[in-house]
Amino acid sequence: MLSHFAKTINRHQWISEAAYFSAEARGFESGKELDDWLAAEMAYSEILITTYIAMLEEDDAVITISGLKQLAALIGIEHTDVFNSDVELIQAIQNATKHSPCFRYEPNRLCEEMDCKWRKECRKLISVWYR
Repeated sequence: MLSHFAKTINRHQWISEAAYFSAEARGFESGKELDDWLAAEMAYSEILITTYIAMLEEDDAVITISGLKQLAALIGIEHTDVFNSDVELIQAIQNATKHSPCFRYEPNRLCEEMDCKWRKECRKLISVWYR
C-alpha cells in the first residue's frame, strides 16, 4: 500500500530538492544547509505519515504491525523487526518525527497534542482493546 506510493517518490531526490528550494527562498545564506536538509527530511516523513493515515481512513482499514513497520522503515527507523506491537511502532514513529508519543503513561490515555495525526487511529486501537 504505502510502498507503492513511496516508490513513486525518490526519497533522496525529494529531500534534496526541498532543501534546495528552502535555501533558494532564503537567498542561499550559508551555514543553514543542514537545517534545510533536516527540515526537508521531517517534511518527507510527515507526508508519508499523512498518506498512510489517509489510506487507512479511505479503505476503512485498521492499523497493522506490518504496515507500521513498512512506514517506520520508509521514514528511516532502523531495525523495525525489534518492535512487536502497534503501540511501540506508533511511539517510535512519533519520536522520530518529534511528536509526543501516544500512550505515554497508560495504554488507554491519548496524547495531549491537539493536531496529532494519529488521534483517530489511536482511538480505534483503544476501542479494539476494550472489546
